[in-house]
Amino acid sequence: MSLVRVRQHVNPLSEKYRQPAPLPDWKTVYADPARPLHLDIGCGRGLFLLDMAAALPDWNFLGLEIRQPLVEQASQWRDEAGATNLHFLYCSANSSLQPLLESLGDGVLQRVSIQFPDPWFKRRHQKRRVVQPEMVAVIAQHLAIAGTVVLQSDVQGVAQEMCDRFAAHPAFIRQNTALDCTDSPMPVQTEREKMTLEKGAPVYRAIFSRASESL
Repeated sequence: MSLVRVRQHVNPLSEKYRQPAPLPDWKTVYADPARPLHLDIGCGRGLFLLDMAAALPDWNFLGLEIRQPLVEQASQWRDEAGATNLHFLYCSANSSLQPLLESLGDGVLQRVSIQFPDPWFKRRHQKRRVVQPEMVAVIAQHLAIAGTVVLQSDVQGVAQEMCDRFAAHPAFIRQNTALDCTDSPMPVQTEREKMTLEKGAPVYRAIFSRASESL
């Protein structure tokens, strides 16, 4: 499996990413658009979702990625695998998430994962981190009741910040108490997750559920 090379860091706040991505026609994207949807924000090469789509054929999966060559490669692998429950979209979640989720049917979005996002270590760049209060509010608006949010990072400070931002929203209830919990709630590991655990380093996780309709 050959891999395309891309820039590691992409500024999601730059001018080129401010326009929302064109909305897909879900009836042509998925064999059955009514299945529960797992949204992975920042899906990278899409290998996690390729494995998830095979492991859970009764779910649909949608990966958002800001680096277009990765989306093109992931889409090619999906087509080769014949996965009709998987779609990848080139976009910035900052500008595209709200209209994208509005286009879904009520109750379709059942799970959201944000895994090992770019940490943007420099303080002046931390506004570029993907989990901002505005994103949390959009997810709260569209995630089904009892739906799940899974947050993972190998950087404790980034994991804690993501956790704090979801915990601050009244629509979410924390499901685990320790950031470095040992078990993932999903049957598949990401590339970064596997590499981190093989080194004996911790993966920091926070899991939330959508509490109620009152926001």
